Amino acid sequence: MLYAVISQDVENSLEKRMSVRPAHVERLNILKDEGRLILAGPHPAIDNNEPGEAGFTGSLVVAEFDSLEDAQAWANADPYMASGAYANVIVKPFKKVLP
Repeated sequence: MLYAVISQDVENSLEKRMSVRPAHVERLNILKDEGRLILAGPHPAIDNNEPGEAGFTGSLVVAEFDSLEDAQAWANADPYMASGAYANVIVKPFKKVLP
């Protein structure tokens, strides 16, 4: 089943994000290589794809997992959680309708 992993950053998270970004992206690439990643990306803090020093306010990942528990465990193990970049993460089942 698909799950949405909705993460909210702490204030001024950019430095914390950047310190572990390679490990964060590596985990996403594993999902992609396994054919389980639907989409992933951050929420820019300003109305711009390249927010610079403004940074990001969170992230969204939609991916396939065997269960809600597996999706939550994956989310909890994210390097952005360990670095303190994320204030919280919500994991919800997701039903893709379009496209």
